[in-house]
Amino acid sequence: MEERERILRTVEFQPTDFVPYHIDFTIPARLKMAEYLGDLEFEEKLGNHLAFVKAIAPGAFQEVAPGFIKDEWQVVWNRTIDPDIGNPEPVLSRPSLSGYRFPDPDEPERFSPIPPFVEANRTKFKLLRQTYTLFERAWSLRGMENLLSDFITNPDFVADLFDHITEFNLRVIDRALDMGLDGVHFGDDWGWQGGLIMGARWWRKFIKPRMAAMIALAKKKGKKAFLHCCGKVEEIFPDLVEIGLDVFNPFQPEVMDIFALKKEYQGKLSFWGGISIQRLLPFGTREEVKREVQRILRKLGEGGGYIAAPSHALPKDIPCENILAMLEVIRNQN
Repeated sequence: MEERERILRTVEFQPTDFVPYHIDFTIPARLKMAEYLGDLEFEEKLGNHLAFVKAIAPGAFQEVAPGFIKDEWQVVWNRTIDPDIGNPEPVLSRPSLSGYRFPDPDEPERFSPIPPFVEANRTKFKLLRQTYTLFERAWSLRGMENLLSDFITNPDFVADLFDHITEFNLRVIDRALDMGLDGVHFGDDWGWQGGLIMGARWWRKFIKPRMAAMIALAKKKGKKAFLHCCGKVEEIFPDLVEIGLDVFNPFQPEVMDIFALKKEYQGKLSFWGGISIQRLLPFGTREEVKREVQRILRKLGEGGGYIAAPSHALPKDIPCENILAMLEVIRNQN
């Protein structure tokens, strides 16, 4: 099987020749691993099954000062400490969209990277990466504390802001998914390690219906819907199944019983992740890593519905030896 077929079969709970996998690295971890291996192109040799592309116009990111990046939403991100994401400087000082100009979802050059990407990744499962999908985009514009307060004190503003963001996403998704992609990968963290940041009530009021609309568009086009959402959020798994989500990531064993959830949602929801980056990979021995990864592949891989991966992009504090131990098991399943 090629990678694309293996992913399609596993998310449809059909048997595959082995458990598909995808390993991501943070920038510091990538540099550390490249130096350890003496190979700057090591990721291209991992056999990852997924490939991602963003629909972002040229010049959408501009460095306005060393380590400070302004995105097309006019938010400046301080990446002097965290080079992968950074900390945003909100632009909406008041609960109002007056005077704010949203980026153009129909800008033709936004979609120019997609055709060559599709051609270069013919065997991979190709996903449109829709980062900061809704809640994250809103709080980066407004500020986390302000937005959460607005849920209660300015709900009409929140609905208006979320509607504008959703409309932007729908127009991008509608065009991009007609260009040879297999699905969309939504990225929107709603949780922390104790539960939902905003609580299930507010999630269902403001986020669920808009996520449902975006997922419905992908499904209408015959595509798959993936979601990255950190934290302890299994209380809304029934909602995610209801609105048609296919794959949930990162599936953190630190806050979820991954084996019980896999059994409960078999045939309803697939999972991608599950290998601990907080306990096993940074603190386990090589043999402990290999044994646990073997157990995860055996138990979660049964019956499809699982894509093997760490429970987030690998951070730099994980020993390279443990990454190699994990890869040895994952890449040599036959």
